[in-house]
Amino acid sequence: MALPEQTLEFRYDTQLLIEGEDLDEDDIFDYISQHFAGDCLLAVGDEDLIKIHYHTNEPWQVLKYCRSLGEIYDIVVEDMDRQARGLHG
Repeated sequence: MALPEQTLEFRYDTQLLIEGEDLDEDDIFDYISQHFAGDCLLAVGDEDLIKIHYHTNEPWQVLKYCRSLGEIYDIVVEDMDRQARGLHG
């Protein structure tokens, strides 16, 4: 008997680094959590480098915001729905 498919509320695992000046992980955390629907948010680092991890349906909005704070790189956006179904890419 097959298990029922699980529907993910937030589809994209979004991860990146922000490099900038005077970055504040608490301010970034608060802004993302208040403006973009999602879960599992992490914003850790120091005033020069912040690591972001967030599950959301709008990763491009998160990337746009983070780019406004500084240079973004090591960007990974993974489709967790495809992963759950055993698909790659």
